[in-house]
Amino acid sequence: MNLANIAQARFNMIEQQIRPWNVLDADVLNLLSQARREQFVPLAHQALAFADLEVPIGYGQSMLAPRLEARMLQDLQIQPHEKALEIGTGSGYMAALLGRRAHSVVSLERIPELAASARTHLQTAGLHNVEVRDADGSQSLAGLGKFDAIVLSGSVPQVPQQLLDLLAIGGRLIAIVGDEPIMSAQLLTRVSDTALRSTTPWDANAPRLHGFAEHSQFHF
Repeated sequence: MNLANIAQARFNMIEQQIRPWNVLDADVLNLLSQARREQFVPLAHQALAFADLEVPIGYGQSMLAPRLEARMLQDLQIQPHEKALEIGTGSGYMAALLGRRAHSVVSLERIPELAASARTHLQTAGLHNVEVRDADGSQSLAGLGKFDAIVLSGSVPQVPQQLLDLLAIGGRLIAIVGDEPIMSAQLLTRVSDTALRSTTPWDANAPRLHGFAEHSQFHF
C-alpha cells in the first residue's frame, strides 16, 4: 500500500470499526490515527493491517482485532504518570499504544522470537519507555512490583489472583474472560488492599493466552 492508501485504510479502521464500538475518547482516537499499526504487522499480511480480524503473526499467535485493542485502551483510562503491564506482547502494537499513554510499560512475551521482533518494532517506532521481557505471564510474577494498569492481550478462563495482586490501589486490569462461544471483557479496579470492583462492559471473543489454568481452583 502507498502512503495515501495507508492513510485512508487507517481512517476507515477508526470510523468503521472503532467508533461504532463506542470508542469515543478523543485522545484514544487521536493516538490510533497516529500510531502506525502497519509497522507491527508481518510483511506477508500487510494488506490486513487495518482489517477487522485477528492478523496472524507467526508461532500460532495473532494480533487482536483493532476494535478490541482500542476499547481495552479506552476502558483502562491510563494517565501519563502511570505504570502499565501487558501480558502477551505479540507483535508489540498494544505495548506501543500503552507506551504512548503511560509513563512506563512492562510487556511479557513467552515466545522469544516474538519478543525480539516486538523490541525491534518498538525501537523503530521510537518508544523507549516500553520494556519487553522474555517471560510467561501465566507463571511466577514475583518481583514485578505494582502497576496502575494491566492488560491481557488475549482471553483467559478467569483472571488469576497473582495478577490481581500486582494492582496498585486505584489500579485497573482488563481481560477477556470466559469460554467460547461466550466471553466478556472484565474490568477490575482495586479500591483497597482487600477489595476489587468488577464490571463486564462488553462482550467479545479472543484467542487464548497460553498457560492459564482452564478450570477455577475454587469450588462453591
